[in-house]
Amino acid sequence: MADLLEPGSVAPDFEGTNQDGVQVRLRDLRGRPVVLYFYPQDDTLGCTREACAFRDDTDAFREAGAVVLGVSVQGESSHREFREKYRLSFDLVADPDRQITAAFRAVAIHGLAKRVTYVIGPDGRILAAYRRLDPKSHSKEALRVLSGVRKR
Repeated sequence: MADLLEPGSVAPDFEGTNQDGVQVRLRDLRGRPVVLYFYPQDDTLGCTREACAFRDDTDAFREAGAVVLGVSVQGESSHREFREKYRLSFDLVADPDRQITAAFRAVAIHGLAKRVTYVIGPDGRILAAYRRLDPKSHSKEALRVLSGVRKR
């Protein structure tokens, strides 16, 4: 797969459903920064660390006015169990057909999502893109990027 989408480019719009079957569309979040992170699989060691780090930073993301969305290729029921088990405070978007993952250049060779994170500004433009991440600490990096974004 090609490199990540470039900072400064407009993030591709997408439509998906969250863990509860509720539609999630990127265009509906315009005006707010979005942290869109892709992860390989629900309830695995690295993915759990990553999700819990975002959960633990919930107040800081809210203060920044940001929405956090996790995306993987598992379905709604898997996401619902994962979210409930770890009391995650953000939506997990189901992408079993890999359309969202492909649009953001995050599909791994084996079909799961790569660990990729995009920080998207309120105008829909990509502020930062990361492929190599420490699952426990990259939420702090996303917050650092968001600190430069004006609150509306």
